Amino acid sequence: MTCGSWYTRFLFLKQTHSFTPCLCPSECPFESSCPHNISQRVLERQATTEHDTCAQNEATSYYTSCNFLKTSEKWRVADTAERFSQQNRETPPGSSNLLETLLENHRTSNSSATLSSCVSMEPCACAEECMFTALSHADVTFGKMEGYLRSRQLCDVILVAGDRRIPAHRLVLSSVSDYFAAMFTSDVREAKQDEVKMEGVDPDALWVLVQYAYTGRLELREDTIESLLSASCLLQLSSVVQACCAFLMKQLHPSNCLGIRSYADAQGCHDLQRAAHAYTMEHFLEVVGGQEFLLLPVEEMERLLTSDDVNVPDEETVVTSLLTWVSHDVATRERHLPSLLAHIRLPLLQPQFLADLESNPLLRDSMECQRLLMEGMKYHLLPQRRPLLQSPRTRPRKATVGAMFAVGGMDATKGATSIEQYCLRRDTWRQVATMSGRRLQFGVAVLDDRLYVVGGRDGLKTLNTVECYNPHSKTWSVMPPMSTHRHGLGVAVLEGPMYAVGGHDGWSYLSTVERWDPQARQWSFVASMATPRSTVGVAVLNGKLYAVGGRDGSSCLRSVECFDPHTNRWNGCAPMAKRRGGVGVATWHGFLYAIGGHDAPASSLASRLSDCVERYDPQTDVWTTVAPMSISRDAVGVCLLGDRLYAVGGYDGQVYLNTVEAYDPQTNEWTQVAPLCVGRAGACVVAVRL
Repeated sequence: MTCGSWYTRFLFLKQTHSFTPCLCPSECPFESSCPHNISQRVLERQATTEHDTCAQNEATSYYTSCNFLKTSEKWRVADTAERFSQQNRETPPGSSNLLETLLENHRTSNSSATLSSCVSMEPCACAEECMFTALSHADVTFGKMEGYLRSRQLCDVILVAGDRRIPAHRLVLSSVSDYFAAMFTSDVREAKQDEVKMEGVDPDALWVLVQYAYTGRLELREDTIESLLSASCLLQLSSVVQACCAFLMKQLHPSNCLGIRSYADAQGCHDLQRAAHAYTMEHFLEVVGGQEFLLLPVEEMERLLTSDDVNVPDEETVVTSLLTWVSHDVATRERHLPSLLAHIRLPLLQPQFLADLESNPLLRDSMECQRLLMEGMKYHLLPQRRPLLQSPRTRPRKATVGAMFAVGGMDATKGATSIEQYCLRRDTWRQVATMSGRRLQFGVAVLDDRLYVVGGRDGLKTLNTVECYNPHSKTWSVMPPMSTHRHGLGVAVLEGPMYAVGGHDGWSYLSTVERWDPQARQWSFVASMATPRSTVGVAVLNGKLYAVGGRDGSSCLRSVECFDPHTNRWNGCAPMAKRRGGVGVATWHGFLYAIGGHDAPASSLASRLSDCVERYDPQTDVWTTVAPMSISRDAVGVCLLGDRLYAVGGYDGQVYLNTVEAYDPQTNEWTQVAPLCVGRAGACVVAVRL
């Protein structure tokens, strides 16, 4: 557009863009493009004739500036103009019409965008950039509050403990302690008192905790920890309670664990109580030699005797500790002896030890004590009646049963060489050793507390080699080999010698049996079974060797044979209800158990894995089905540990299992226990007294 005169150009700009002079030129952030400055420059050139190009450039500059203002600062212009009008600020002559025009344009604009920008003034969308945070605010504030505490300024309450008066601020105490929060914010007498009596609180401990409320710091010392813990429990300072308990846990020792356990119980510190109790159980042999043990009240002594977790090598140790405790104060404690002796597992004592107890001066004059001793004697004299004599006194303590070992087996790497050990008291597995080489389908038996690993196969090669592992020294030794190479064999110890039963030699299924004489250190053959058996289950019961199930090359077997070493003959027994190869077997109190397995070769489409458990009674020659496992397990390792049967690992048709479950014959129930470190099938599982 070409404008002939400055006035024509000015009218064009005014009518087209409705500008107004800047109302606050000193504060305007857009000084160079402000409408006021542009219009001022136009007015100042009223008497000057310029080329149309100059006017056009001026108009272009103004138009650009107005567009910027419309999008970025329109709300500010409108708001400034509004305030200008309300305050009746004096304007230059000839400017009022322009101001009214600007305000009218803002009020009546049909543009929703213009209306929105004029009316809606939203805060900054980036709150993080607009919010100021004083990072040290809490430290500075509480630092000043601590200063007020020490100078006794602005204090509004005095805590009285004993002869000590401690000024403080209710707000600070309430913000840290739930005890004080409840006191000062509820309708109780103390909420309105200037002085509050703190009954039963150590004054020094209270002062330390008041300082902690302001600083968040306190010193933990052996000589003050108990009073500090008691006070923090009362004041419900949970963080201080936790810190004190953690401190005391680190101080646990055989000489103080009983006292800490009793103290924690009184204070309701359950984590500390459990830690002290576990420490006492773990170090029982050292604890009974300390002064705290001799001073135990009868209730605490009874608590120790009833625990299954006492870490003792045998039940004789527990009896000895009881008699020591009674002897420390015979006059007071002798009357408690019958009730305490009832918690001793007397049937599990050695017969000679029981006979000696019968003549003990503390026991011989008590009819109840003599009755309990006779009960223990009957357990030894009538072994065939033991299943009928089961009671809490016949359940062994966890530490007295030894440990369970799971040796080798098939795993995801096609052959595990590791040996894992299970601790019943802790319910944990850990790897303890490694075999010298890979073995599959081997046998393991315990002889003189050593593990004998017999036969097996390494890939396609069937082995006749034997290794011996000493769990005490954690060493391996090589033993004389068998006469026959065998995998899928069963191994067990009967009256001293070890037997290797059946298996496969790489060519055929075996019915032959070899016996290892530990004295002569040599192998010899005994009578063969009536049926060849591989993946056979072998166990010893009532002086006889049982061979259960297995495979004969054509099918899985349900037949059972037993070997009498005195006649060197195998005799048939009642067959199981199910065919079982890869079966796990174990004995408990006169019964033989057959657990899991498969009923046909894996190549058969009809092959099924089993969760079924059967129990054999040699007195009646009858198999009975009992509670099944939670899942099917083929090639499962089975072992008696304590008074429970453990089913370890196995194969469920898809994966090698690391799960373990325990069967309680007294309740006929299975329960899950800690899993193996490595899933494995065909592991040999045995128990060893450590």
